[in-house]
Amino acid sequence: MMFRRLPRARAPAPPERRRPVPPPAPARSVVTAVPLAHVELGGRGDRPPLVLLHGLFGSHSNFQTVAKALVRRGSGKVLTLDARNHGSSPHSPLMTYEAMSLDVQHLLTRLGITKCILLGHSMGGKTAMTLALQRSVKIPDGLSRSAARQLADDQLRPVVLLPQLRQFLLTNLVEVEGRYLWRMNLEAISHHLADMMDFPVFHKPYPGPALFLGGSKSPYISSKDYPEIQRLFPKADVQYIEGAGHIVHQDKFEEFITAVLNFLPPP
Repeated sequence: MMFRRLPRARAPAPPERRRPVPPPAPARSVVTAVPLAHVELGGRGDRPPLVLLHGLFGSHSNFQTVAKALVRRGSGKVLTLDARNHGSSPHSPLMTYEAMSLDVQHLLTRLGITKCILLGHSMGGKTAMTLALQRSVKIPDGLSRSAARQLADDQLRPVVLLPQLRQFLLTNLVEVEGRYLWRMNLEAISHHLADMMDFPVFHKPYPGPALFLGGSKSPYISSKDYPEIQRLFPKADVQYIEGAGHIVHQDKFEEFITAVLNFLPPP
């Protein structure tokens, strides 16, 4: 889902590069932002930046092909992020949509971006919705990589039946000094899984344009959601891409890119 929100950078970003991530702040009793790892792709300076937010167990790399295609076809600069407890971003025991929204807001502030377009998949979509609504109201050691992935795949198979989904999860298995670790903070994610499946309560709507883009084969956006979508996002446009499942940008790449480009405001 996408939201036109939050002024574009005054100059185009340089070519793709990884930003160094400062160490996380010490834990506090209140919600504090963590500094998100991110990648920038330079695009047109006369179009607003796009910020792409991945889904649960994903990382910024899930949107790299999408980001490159958007820039190549005339979008503004594109940022892809690692959410807290994912990818190269810091770990935190707290994982709620309010916290993840705060992370994105702090990154945008640090980069001097006050207006952008948010595009999120699944968990990332809920993070984008939360941010838009808030802003509108102020394994064993020593194994080879192939052996480690095969072992992890074998262990996941009883609970993750789809081979494609197992392969997606295995992208998070990384080698650190001869040991294989999950780069996700699985403990924090598991403790907050109910929060990830739910969505915060909001009373004031977001007045800007919004696009809810779903796959025709996915149950995640259904007609029973329409009243709440219209209440919170009165200018929302709900579209479905025929033949796509939950991961729309992977199942129907060209159709997804076309829908995103059609949503962008004219230069």
